[in-house]
Amino acid sequence: MNKDLTKHHAPGHSACAGCAFPAIVRTVLNEAGENVVVGNATGCLEVTSTLYPYTAWKVPYIHNAFENAAATISGVERAYKILKKKGKVDKKIKFVVFGGDGGTYDIGFQSLSGALERGHDFFYVCYDNGGYMNTGNQRSSATPYGTSTETTPAGKQSFGKMEVRKNLIEIVKAHGVPYAAQANVANLTDLKKKAKKALETEGPTFLLVFSPCTNNWKFPTSQYVNIAKLATETNFWPLYEIENGKYKITYEPNSPKPVAEFLKTQGRFKHLFSEKNKPVLEQIQRMINEEFARIARLAEE
Repeated sequence: MNKDLTKHHAPGHSACAGCAFPAIVRTVLNEAGENVVVGNATGCLEVTSTLYPYTAWKVPYIHNAFENAAATISGVERAYKILKKKGKVDKKIKFVVFGGDGGTYDIGFQSLSGALERGHDFFYVCYDNGGYMNTGNQRSSATPYGTSTETTPAGKQSFGKMEVRKNLIEIVKAHGVPYAAQANVANLTDLKKKAKKALETEGPTFLLVFSPCTNNWKFPTSQYVNIAKLATETNFWPLYEIENGKYKITYEPNSPKPVAEFLKTQGRFKHLFSEKNKPVLEQIQRMINEEFARIARLAEE
């Protein structure tokens, strides 16, 4: 392994084999330079990297509760600005927050929204695995329509989660942030470019990264990159950015595959391939087509 990739986040953590977030964290932090402070909401990343008395972090690191990671980094960033103004600190420090979808879309959203609205200079990275994976695969507002989870189980009376996932990028954009983007762990070159741009942009920036969960999505550990690639090749997870309100698609498949090609790779969607749930599968395809068309229209403006 390239030593530089582990200079901020070491090997030896206890993340599951086939987990995506170690690659996400290392790619992001490799663009942050030497002086970086990390805040981390409770979740899989926190519990697998801070098993007392050990830690995988090689940078100043603050573990926060689910709900207050953005609030904590806001206070640290503001204290830094005061100390710098007084001449007590002369280093240029980057402030980065990592949170899962449970600690970002849901429990931690109020503090994230406040930090974005106040305009703190920090970079928030959400690794999105579409559920509360740390506590056993309960649904979150990031869980896709039709997913079977522990709290939205598919069965005779249900096809899984009945609500459409929250469009978090659009909500973040509504705060007037200078940069927000969607990335995928399967495309580290794109992820790296977006992380670099976000870190070089003054003010609050946001990155939503597709992060497959081998354990709760129910697929072989060796397949996480292939499944993540399919998410983008089917337009289930488009890659795009919004810079000062301007949309730009950063990767577009030449011939998008049917979303069924992505869904059939995971046990959480296996119920959708029954004759009874065929209308649900068709609805998912319609929603994906409509959302990508919406983004494409905005990118042309």
